[in-house]
Amino acid sequence: MLLAEKNLLSRLKSWLLNDDQFYADIDTDQAENIDAFRLSVFIFLHLGCLAVVFVGFSWFALSFALFLYLSRMFFITAFYHRYFSHKTYQVSRAMQFFMAVLGCTAGQRGPLWWASHHREHHLKSDTTADPHSPKYGFLNSHTLWFLKKGNFSMRPQRIKDMMKYPELVTLERVDWLPFVATAVICFCLGKLLGNLMPGLETSGPQLLVWGFFVSTVVLYHATYTINSLSHRYGKRRFNTADDSRNNFFLALLTLGEGWHNNHHRYPASTRQGFYWWEIDISYTGLLFLSKLGLVSAMRPVPVQVMQEAQRGYQR
Repeated sequence: MLLAEKNLLSRLKSWLLNDDQFYADIDTDQAENIDAFRLSVFIFLHLGCLAVVFVGFSWFALSFALFLYLSRMFFITAFYHRYFSHKTYQVSRAMQFFMAVLGCTAGQRGPLWWASHHREHHLKSDTTADPHSPKYGFLNSHTLWFLKKGNFSMRPQRIKDMMKYPELVTLERVDWLPFVATAVICFCLGKLLGNLMPGLETSGPQLLVWGFFVSTVVLYHATYTINSLSHRYGKRRFNTADDSRNNFFLALLTLGEGWHNNHHRYPASTRQGFYWWEIDISYTGLLFLSKLGLVSAMRPVPVQVMQEAQRGYQR
Protein backbone atom coordinates (compact mmCIF):
# COMPACT_ATOMS: atom_id res chain seq x y z
CA MET A 1 0.00 0.00 0.00
CA LEU A 2 1.29 3.43 -0.89
CA LEU A 3 2.40 5.74 1.90
CA ALA A 4 -0.28 8.30 0.96
CA GLU A 5 -2.98 5.62 1.24
CA LYS A 6 -1.66 4.52 4.66
CA ASN A 7 -1.71 8.10 5.87
CA LEU A 8 -5.26 8.56 4.60
CA LEU A 9 -6.48 5.39 6.36
CA SER A 10 -4.67 6.41 9.54
CA ARG A 11 -6.28 9.83 9.47
CA LEU A 12 -9.72 8.36 8.79
CA LYS A 13 -9.33 5.92 11.71
CA SER A 14 -8.25 8.71 14.06
CA TRP A 15 -11.16 10.87 12.92
CA LEU A 16 -13.75 8.09 13.29
CA LEU A 17 -12.50 7.22 16.78
CA ASN A 18 -12.39 10.89 17.85
CA ASP A 19 -8.73 10.57 18.74
CA ASP A 20 -8.01 13.49 21.05
CA GLN A 21 -4.38 13.46 19.98
CA PHE A 22 -5.32 13.88 16.32
CA TYR A 23 -4.66 17.62 16.33
CA ALA A 24 -2.88 17.86 19.70
CA ASP A 25 0.33 19.32 18.30
CA ILE A 26 -1.02 21.85 15.80
CA ASP A 27 0.04 25.46 16.17
CA THR A 28 -2.28 28.44 16.61
CA ASP A 29 -2.53 29.21 12.89
CA GLN A 30 -3.34 25.61 11.96
CA ALA A 31 -5.98 25.44 14.70
CA GLU A 32 -8.08 27.90 12.69
CA ASN A 33 -8.05 25.66 9.59
CA ILE A 34 -11.14 23.67 8.66
CA ASP A 35 -11.10 19.88 9.15
CA ALA A 36 -11.63 18.51 5.64
CA PHE A 37 -13.20 15.20 6.72
CA ARG A 38 -15.75 16.87 8.99
CA LEU A 39 -16.57 19.50 6.37
CA SER A 40 -17.16 16.82 3.73
CA VAL A 41 -19.70 15.04 5.99
CA PHE A 42 -21.39 18.35 6.80
CA ILE A 43 -21.73 19.16 3.08
CA PHE A 44 -22.92 15.63 2.32
CA LEU A 45 -25.78 15.94 4.81
CA HIS A 46 -26.91 19.18 3.18
CA LEU A 47 -26.69 17.72 -0.30
CA GLY A 48 -28.76 14.76 0.87
CA CYS A 49 -31.68 17.13 1.41
CA LEU A 50 -31.78 17.82 -2.32
CA ALA A 51 -32.90 14.24 -2.87
CA VAL A 52 -36.44 15.30 -1.91
CA VAL A 53 -36.97 15.99 -5.62
CA PHE A 54 -36.42 12.28 -6.30
CA VAL A 55 -38.23 10.67 -3.35
CA GLY A 56 -41.25 12.96 -3.40
CA PHE A 57 -43.45 14.21 -0.60
CA SER A 58 -45.91 12.60 1.79
CA TRP A 59 -47.59 13.97 4.88
CA PHE A 60 -46.29 11.00 6.84
CA ALA A 61 -42.69 11.73 5.83
CA LEU A 62 -43.09 15.38 6.82
CA SER A 63 -44.67 14.42 10.15
CA PHE A 64 -41.91 11.92 10.83
CA ALA A 65 -39.27 14.54 10.05
CA LEU A 66 -40.95 16.92 12.50
CA PHE A 67 -41.08 14.19 15.15
CA LEU A 68 -37.36 13.48 14.78
CA TYR A 69 -36.58 17.19 14.83
CA LEU A 70 -38.49 17.78 18.07
CA SER A 71 -37.31 14.63 19.83
CA ARG A 72 -33.64 15.16 18.97
CA MET A 73 -33.86 18.87 19.84
CA PHE A 74 -35.11 17.71 23.24
CA PHE A 75 -32.18 15.30 23.54
CA ILE A 76 -29.76 18.17 22.87
CA THR A 77 -31.41 20.83 25.02
CA ALA A 78 -32.62 18.72 27.95
CA PHE A 79 -29.84 16.13 28.03
CA TYR A 80 -26.65 17.52 26.46
CA HIS A 81 -27.20 21.08 27.64
CA ARG A 82 -29.11 21.01 30.92
CA TYR A 83 -27.66 17.76 32.24
CA PHE A 84 -24.24 17.01 30.78
CA SER A 85 -23.15 20.64 30.51
CA HIS A 86 -24.72 22.09 33.66
CA LYS A 87 -25.89 19.15 35.85
CA THR A 88 -29.15 20.95 36.63
CA TYR A 89 -30.82 17.69 37.74
CA GLN A 90 -29.89 14.15 38.72
CA VAL A 91 -30.42 10.79 37.04
CA SER A 92 -29.28 7.21 37.60
CA ARG A 93 -26.12 6.02 35.91
CA ALA A 94 -28.12 3.83 33.52
CA MET A 95 -30.37 6.76 32.60
CA GLN A 96 -27.30 8.95 32.13
CA PHE A 97 -25.88 6.55 29.54
CA PHE A 98 -29.26 6.16 27.82
CA MET A 99 -29.51 9.96 27.57
CA ALA A 100 -26.00 10.09 26.11
CA VAL A 101 -26.88 7.56 23.40
CA LEU A 102 -30.07 9.42 22.51
CA GLY A 103 -28.14 12.68 22.29
CA CYS A 104 -25.70 11.09 19.84
CA THR A 105 -28.58 10.49 17.40
CA ALA A 106 -28.60 14.25 16.74
CA GLY A 107 -25.18 14.08 15.09
CA GLN A 108 -23.65 16.86 17.19
CA ARG A 109 -20.72 14.82 18.55
CA GLY A 110 -20.73 13.06 21.90
CA PRO A 111 -21.94 14.47 25.23
CA LEU A 112 -18.42 14.92 26.63
CA TRP A 113 -17.20 16.93 23.65
CA TRP A 114 -20.42 18.96 23.61
CA ALA A 115 -20.36 19.68 27.34
CA SER A 116 -16.67 20.55 27.45
CA HIS A 117 -16.97 23.16 24.70
CA HIS A 118 -20.17 24.55 26.15
CA ARG A 119 -18.59 24.96 29.57
CA GLU A 120 -15.70 26.71 27.86
CA HIS A 121 -18.23 29.06 26.27
CA HIS A 122 -19.74 29.99 29.64
CA LEU A 123 -16.35 30.63 31.19
CA LYS A 124 -15.21 32.86 28.33
CA SER A 125 -18.48 34.04 26.82
CA ASP A 126 -18.13 36.77 24.18
CA THR A 127 -14.39 37.15 24.74
CA THR A 128 -11.66 36.38 22.22
CA ALA A 129 -11.37 32.92 23.82
CA ASP A 130 -15.06 32.09 23.33
CA PRO A 131 -15.21 29.25 20.77
CA HIS A 132 -18.36 30.60 19.08
CA SER A 133 -19.03 34.23 19.89
CA PRO A 134 -20.86 36.11 17.08
CA LYS A 135 -18.55 39.05 17.75
CA TYR A 136 -16.10 37.41 15.39
CA GLY A 137 -18.46 36.72 12.52
CA PHE A 138 -21.88 35.14 12.01
CA LEU A 139 -20.59 32.22 9.93
CA ASN A 140 -17.90 31.35 12.46
CA SER A 141 -20.43 31.44 15.31
CA HIS A 142 -23.08 29.51 13.40
CA THR A 143 -21.06 26.69 11.84
CA LEU A 144 -17.35 27.15 11.21
CA TRP A 145 -16.18 27.00 14.83
CA PHE A 146 -16.89 23.29 15.26
CA LEU A 147 -15.32 22.47 11.89
CA LYS A 148 -11.97 23.95 12.91
CA LYS A 149 -9.10 21.64 13.74
CA GLY A 150 -8.46 23.42 17.02
CA ASN A 151 -11.94 22.50 18.25
CA PHE A 152 -11.81 18.86 17.20
CA SER A 153 -10.74 17.60 20.63
CA MET A 154 -12.58 17.66 23.93
CA ARG A 155 -11.59 19.96 26.76
CA PRO A 156 -11.09 17.23 29.41
CA GLN A 157 -10.14 19.73 32.11
CA ARG A 158 -13.70 21.10 31.87
CA ILE A 159 -15.49 17.76 32.32
CA LYS A 160 -13.59 15.90 35.03
CA ASP A 161 -16.91 15.02 36.65
CA MET A 162 -18.00 13.19 33.49
CA MET A 163 -14.67 11.61 32.52
CA LYS A 164 -14.90 9.19 35.46
CA TYR A 165 -17.58 7.17 33.65
CA PRO A 166 -15.84 4.67 31.29
CA GLU A 167 -19.05 4.00 29.37
CA LEU A 168 -19.31 7.68 28.43
CA VAL A 169 -15.65 7.82 27.42
CA THR A 170 -16.14 4.74 25.23
CA LEU A 171 -19.30 6.15 23.66
CA GLU A 172 -17.41 9.33 22.86
CA ARG A 173 -15.05 7.32 20.67
CA VAL A 174 -17.94 6.05 18.52
CA ASP A 175 -20.50 8.85 18.94
CA TRP A 176 -21.37 8.59 15.24
CA LEU A 177 -22.82 5.07 15.57
CA PRO A 178 -26.22 6.11 17.02
CA PHE A 179 -26.38 8.83 14.35
CA VAL A 180 -25.79 6.35 11.52
CA ALA A 181 -28.20 3.91 13.18
CA THR A 182 -30.87 6.64 13.01
CA ALA A 183 -30.42 6.81 9.24
CA VAL A 184 -30.69 3.01 8.95
CA ILE A 185 -33.85 2.95 11.09
CA CYS A 186 -35.44 5.67 8.95
CA PHE A 187 -34.81 3.69 5.78
CA CYS A 188 -35.96 0.34 7.21
CA LEU A 189 -39.08 1.85 8.77
CA GLY A 190 -39.99 3.58 5.52
CA LYS A 191 -39.54 0.36 3.58
CA LEU A 192 -41.63 -1.59 6.10
CA LEU A 193 -44.46 0.94 6.15
CA GLY A 194 -44.38 1.20 2.38
CA ASN A 195 -45.14 -2.51 2.18
CA LEU A 196 -47.55 -2.83 5.11
CA MET A 197 -49.37 0.51 4.89
CA PRO A 198 -49.24 1.75 1.29
CA GLY A 199 -51.86 4.38 2.11
CA LEU A 200 -49.14 6.38 3.90
CA GLU A 201 -47.47 6.85 0.48
CA THR A 202 -43.98 6.54 1.91
CA SER A 203 -40.93 4.39 1.22
CA GLY A 204 -37.46 3.63 2.52
CA PRO A 205 -35.67 6.29 0.47
CA GLN A 206 -38.35 8.90 1.22
CA LEU A 207 -38.20 8.41 4.98
CA LEU A 208 -34.40 8.39 4.84
CA VAL A 209 -34.33 11.75 3.06
CA TRP A 210 -37.08 13.48 5.04
CA GLY A 211 -36.64 11.78 8.41
CA PHE A 212 -32.85 11.77 8.46
CA PHE A 213 -31.32 14.32 6.08
CA VAL A 214 -33.92 17.09 6.14
CA SER A 215 -34.67 16.70 9.84
CA THR A 216 -30.99 16.66 10.78
CA VAL A 217 -30.03 19.72 8.76
CA VAL A 218 -32.96 21.75 10.12
CA LEU A 219 -32.05 20.56 13.61
CA TYR A 220 -28.44 21.64 13.08
CA HIS A 221 -29.23 25.17 12.03
CA ALA A 222 -31.94 25.64 14.64
CA THR A 223 -29.48 24.61 17.35
CA TYR A 224 -26.77 26.89 15.98
CA THR A 225 -29.01 29.96 16.22
CA ILE A 226 -28.42 30.00 19.97
CA ASN A 227 -24.75 30.67 19.25
CA SER A 228 -25.15 33.04 16.32
CA LEU A 229 -28.40 34.91 17.04
CA SER A 230 -29.21 34.79 20.75
CA HIS A 231 -26.15 36.90 21.55
CA ARG A 232 -27.31 39.48 18.98
CA TYR A 233 -31.09 39.75 18.87
CA GLY A 234 -33.57 39.97 21.73
CA LYS A 235 -33.97 41.58 25.13
CA ARG A 236 -31.68 41.63 28.15
CA ARG A 237 -33.46 41.16 31.46
CA PHE A 238 -30.17 40.69 33.34
CA ASN A 239 -27.04 42.77 33.00
CA THR A 240 -24.72 39.80 32.48
CA ALA A 241 -21.05 40.13 31.51
CA ASP A 242 -21.78 38.72 28.03
CA ASP A 243 -24.19 39.72 25.24
CA SER A 244 -26.81 37.01 25.84
CA ARG A 245 -30.44 37.91 25.09
CA ASN A 246 -33.92 36.47 25.51
CA ASN A 247 -35.64 35.73 22.22
CA PHE A 248 -39.20 34.34 22.09
CA PHE A 249 -38.95 33.04 18.52
CA LEU A 250 -35.69 31.19 19.20
CA ALA A 251 -37.22 29.76 22.36
CA LEU A 252 -40.03 28.23 20.29
CA LEU A 253 -37.57 26.94 17.68
CA THR A 254 -35.29 25.31 20.26
CA LEU A 255 -37.80 24.19 22.90
CA GLY A 256 -36.79 26.83 25.41
CA GLU A 257 -33.14 27.62 24.73
CA GLY A 258 -34.00 31.08 23.45
CA TRP A 259 -34.34 32.39 27.02
CA HIS A 260 -30.61 32.76 26.80
CA ASN A 261 -30.10 35.82 28.95
CA ASN A 262 -31.98 34.06 31.75
CA HIS A 263 -29.72 31.05 31.26
CA HIS A 264 -26.50 33.05 31.35
CA ARG A 265 -27.63 34.78 34.53
CA TYR A 266 -28.20 31.48 36.30
CA PRO A 267 -27.09 28.43 34.23
CA ALA A 268 -27.57 26.01 37.15
CA SER A 269 -31.37 26.21 36.86
CA THR A 270 -33.20 23.38 35.10
CA ARG A 271 -35.69 25.82 33.64
CA GLN A 272 -34.62 28.61 31.30
CA GLY A 273 -38.00 30.26 30.91
CA PHE A 274 -38.20 31.86 34.33
CA TYR A 275 -41.89 32.85 34.06
CA TRP A 276 -44.91 30.78 33.05
CA TRP A 277 -45.35 32.75 29.83
CA GLU A 278 -41.74 32.06 28.80
CA ILE A 279 -42.43 28.84 26.95
CA ASP A 280 -39.83 26.20 27.83
CA ILE A 281 -40.86 22.86 26.35
CA SER A 282 -37.64 21.12 27.38
CA TYR A 283 -38.37 21.98 31.00
CA THR A 284 -41.92 20.66 30.64
CA GLY A 285 -40.51 17.43 29.21
CA LEU A 286 -38.11 17.08 32.13
CA LEU A 287 -40.98 17.66 34.55
CA PHE A 288 -42.79 14.75 32.88
CA LEU A 289 -39.69 12.54 33.21
CA SER A 290 -39.49 13.49 36.89
CA LYS A 291 -43.09 12.29 37.36
CA LEU A 292 -41.95 8.94 35.95
CA GLY A 293 -39.09 8.84 38.43
CA LEU A 294 -36.39 9.07 35.74
CA VAL A 295 -35.24 12.58 36.70
CA SER A 296 -34.82 14.02 40.19
CA ALA A 297 -33.47 17.01 42.12
CA MET A 298 -34.32 19.55 39.43
CA ARG A 299 -32.73 22.85 40.41
CA PRO A 300 -35.05 25.87 40.70
CA VAL A 301 -34.30 29.52 40.04
CA PRO A 302 -33.17 31.09 43.37
CA VAL A 303 -35.45 33.65 44.99
CA GLN A 304 -32.81 36.37 44.77
CA VAL A 305 -32.48 35.84 41.01
CA MET A 306 -36.25 36.09 40.56
CA GLN A 307 -36.27 39.26 42.64
CA GLU A 308 -33.62 40.66 40.37
CA ALA A 309 -35.71 39.65 37.34
CA GLN A 310 -38.68 41.66 38.62
CA ARG A 311 -36.76 44.87 38.03
CA GLY A 312 -37.47 44.45 34.34
CA TYR A 313 -35.40 44.38 31.18
CA GLN A 314 -32.11 46.28 30.96
CA ARG A 315 -31.98 49.22 28.59
